[in-house]
Amino acid sequence: MVFLGSRSRLRAAVIAAAVGAGVLTAATPAAAAGTRAYLVITAPGATASAKTAVAGNSGTVFSSYDAIGVIVAHSSATDFASRMRTVSGVQKVGATRTSDVPAAAANPAIPDAKTQQAPTTTEPVQPDMSQIGADKAWAVNPGSPTVTVGVLDTGVDDLHDDIKPNFVAADSASCAYGKLDTRTGAWRDVDKHGTHVAGTIAAAKNGRGVVGVAPGVKIAAVRIAEPTTNLFFAENTICAMVFAGDRGFAVTNNSYYTDPWLFNCPDNADQDAILEGVKRAVAYAEGKGVLNVAAAGNENYNLANKTRDTTSPNDSTAVQRNITNACLSVPTEVSGVVTVSAIGSTNRKAAFSNYGTDKIHVAAPGERVLSTVPGGGYSQFDGTSMASPHVAGVAALLKSANPTATPAQLRQLLATQADDLSCTDSRCVGTTAKNNFFGEGRVDAFAAVDTGTPPPGKTFENTTRVDIPDNAPAVTSSITVTGVTGNAPATLKVGVDIQHPYRGDLVVDLIAPDGTAYSLSNRSGGSADNIVQTFTVNASSEVANGVWKLQVRDAASSDIGYLKSWKLTF
Repeated sequence: MVFLGSRSRLRAAVIAAAVGAGVLTAATPAAAAGTRAYLVITAPGATASAKTAVAGNSGTVFSSYDAIGVIVAHSSATDFASRMRTVSGVQKVGATRTSDVPAAAANPAIPDAKTQQAPTTTEPVQPDMSQIGADKAWAVNPGSPTVTVGVLDTGVDDLHDDIKPNFVAADSASCAYGKLDTRTGAWRDVDKHGTHVAGTIAAAKNGRGVVGVAPGVKIAAVRIAEPTTNLFFAENTICAMVFAGDRGFAVTNNSYYTDPWLFNCPDNADQDAILEGVKRAVAYAEGKGVLNVAAAGNENYNLANKTRDTTSPNDSTAVQRNITNACLSVPTEVSGVVTVSAIGSTNRKAAFSNYGTDKIHVAAPGERVLSTVPGGGYSQFDGTSMASPHVAGVAALLKSANPTATPAQLRQLLATQADDLSCTDSRCVGTTAKNNFFGEGRVDAFAAVDTGTPPPGKTFENTTRVDIPDNAPAVTSSITVTGVTGNAPATLKVGVDIQHPYRGDLVVDLIAPDGTAYSLSNRSGGSADNIVQTFTVNASSEVANGVWKLQVRDAASSDIGYLKSWKLTF
């Protein structure tokens, strides 16, 4: 399923196909019937007189972000924006929604803590993690606990067995409605989306459930979705970005767009204020050392060739409108943000993923991604919302390996280390090195931490000689593995030393504790002597601890030999 959470929404029809023959109309908010929210923008640090003017023009100051010159004002006056635009020192004013501010904004409820189901007892390596080399990265550097990734989303279930070890409550909050709320639990998930994202980034490597890209880093939740609607308005994003900068997050993940406009156009006064406010907040966060990562969107839309929007505003009644490339999805298309498209297991662009020349920076898995959901469970979701946290996780690994790296340097490392992906259909333009589907390519978690030195691993060895009878039933040698957490790796090393003339006579298998056989050599090598070789086996579906066996059979007559030794390296 494509998860139904703001940036993750897959529209009922692709934009280009949904337009039909309808008449295009201007997208103008209806007159306020109740209280509406507005951004009032001044020069940074110069909000004082504008705050006074808000009160003098039938409004109230709900919150303010003085360092970037952004005030969030509420008013029920239908002419509030037009009056404020005439105030000296006010640069822009715009409504952030076409619906009334919920009454709950005055006294937000704290989301309930979810009852947790019993933890799982296995921890298989997920295909998406192997696809980006995360399983190899964990053995080198799983991420530093000094690195915090902010999940700006629907909230996070901090009680989940796979989230709890890495969750930082002191750096978590709610920014729903555009005002910071640091009460305990305000950050909790009002849906499933944010918890799923958090698990992909940094689910703990604890032998249970799933493992995130960077299981050693910390997670903080900044809830920006409002309950019931699950919408992410501009004031919420601004609040969260400023908080991320002030708290010193290394990375933020943004798997959403700022509602209610899929694209904000600068020739519309309201949307122009949204563009300015979010741009300033993103720049503020980056100026404090934050790398911001965002999902490209799920409309299968060419972001470099915008023509129409039929889905906005999504908080009232959507209308059809002509748009141009000057109209931007935010924060996705804001300068400095790393924009992520989604790929499937075969490295093709996911059917739903947005794309565009110089719009997509990198790509990551976004189909059938298994991750955490509230209440201790796990689910598979699709979406660029699922691709973006893979990149946020890789960025966290990069920051762990390069603690003094700036956001600009992290962006460059993500690009240069990405694995090139070639075009997969006729809409794809560019080169294998860089194109409009995948940008610089698929992110590489292992490259982010690779030092060139083979990672240490636990080794178990059996040096007892076992004779191999000529043309006879198989013989076995056993190794008992203990003290290894979770499952075996996808790169289990099996070192074999078999002394035997004419190695082509031999059939050699690794037998897992559950009886599964993995073929190492099946009468290969011809007339050459001996098998002294290290094989790599993807044993990630097997519990590591238990009795492993090497099984050897001489399948032809005339030559005899023996198993000298063998070993397993985890």
